[in-house]
Amino acid sequence: MKKITFLALLSFLTFSSIAQNKFGHINAQEILLLMPETKKAERELDAFSKSLEAQLGSLNAELEQSFQKYQANEATYTDLVKQDKEAEINGLQQRIQTFQQNAQQSYQNKEQELLTPINKKLQTAIKDVATEGNYTYIFADGVLHYKDDKNDVSALVKKKLGL
Repeated sequence: MKKITFLALLSFLTFSSIAQNKFGHINAQEILLLMPETKKAERELDAFSKSLEAQLGSLNAELEQSFQKYQANEATYTDLVKQDKEAEINGLQQRIQTFQQNAQQSYQNKEQELLTPINKKLQTAIKDVATEGNYTYIFADGVLHYKDDKNDVSALVKKKLGL
């Protein structure tokens, strides 16, 4: 009888300690898509992308024009002029490759520049909701977005490991 009473008391205490932790979850993607800042950032990124694509299109047109001119006049070129024109075309191809790499990096930087403040705003709102609602943890899309540090047991694990 004492064992049953002890187990019942232990179960009650375990459930009580679990019940003190309050969990929540959100659909962060949905919230981000609803934020006007995100829509504005998407428009800016789209315009930036179109600008980069236009520049790349211009470079490709220049390459195509140079190549067609080379093919049309190849028979009339001396070996020295052929080498010069081929080097010119190769140089233009290199410029296009470099531009593509730089454009991709530039786009990623612009995206980060625009989205970082939006993500910080969302994180602040999550933290505020967690504090106001006494949530211990808030998850979004399988990712922990907020945690109450009073539940951190890192020191206990380190002690257990002798670290």
